[in-house]
Amino acid sequence: MHRQGCTALVTGSSRGIGAAIAVGLAEQGADVVINYRTDIKAAHQITGSIKSLGRRAIAVQADTSTLCGGKSLLDATVKEFGHLDILVLNAGMMGTHVMEDSDEAYFDAHFNTNVKGPFFIVKAAAKLFPPSGGRIIFISSSMTIASQIIPEYTVYTMTKGAIEQMSRLLAKDLGERSITVNTISPGPTDTELFRSGVSEDLMHYLASQNPNKRMARPDDVAPLVAFVASPAAYWINGANLRANGVSHYGTLISI
Repeated sequence: MHRQGCTALVTGSSRGIGAAIAVGLAEQGADVVINYRTDIKAAHQITGSIKSLGRRAIAVQADTSTLCGGKSLLDATVKEFGHLDILVLNAGMMGTHVMEDSDEAYFDAHFNTNVKGPFFIVKAAAKLFPPSGGRIIFISSSMTIASQIIPEYTVYTMTKGAIEQMSRLLAKDLGERSITVNTISPGPTDTELFRSGVSEDLMHYLASQNPNKRMARPDDVAPLVAFVASPAAYWINGANLRANGVSHYGTLISI
């Protein structure tokens, strides 16, 4: 259970895993900033769900791939709540180009969204945490440990490898201020973002690789994030926790 009145900011939280994380944190007592880029209706649905739990919530439009967008998001957080206790870097881009079809714009868009934006948000947000510390949580992917992955995810997986290293090093850098930095790496999760890049046959194949014969749902990931964000997880720092349900990435093939 989080202390009542702590403030959580979840980037990319109008849908999918981010939305489930935001609601999960609210269920544990946090007030939450919902971040969206285009879908204001979905963002307001999530803030409504959080308010129904008796917690405060606001929806903030911001493109977190840019420094300007990150700053406006943090400014809105401080203006509404006055402080920040939990930061979850969930906003991400997952394109599906093989190397031959990946141009500079495609590459830059992935790194701006998945690496550059989160880095500079953390840099600015670190100054907003109280003296008692806080929690920073990156969302990566279990694809970073696969021996074989679908070639279309090369650039995406590169960015996730980068934030895993960022998290590991920032844990050391910010640990002296009682700010923990960890990574949660889900396996294949049935979200709108994931479905947009794969075939139905591949969805069924991925489900078949799990002992439960299904893909993960956002609600399978959110409780782990809520725990790592809690006071009980103070001694977990610099860790990468893989919520993948024993999915076997090493056997992925393109279908």
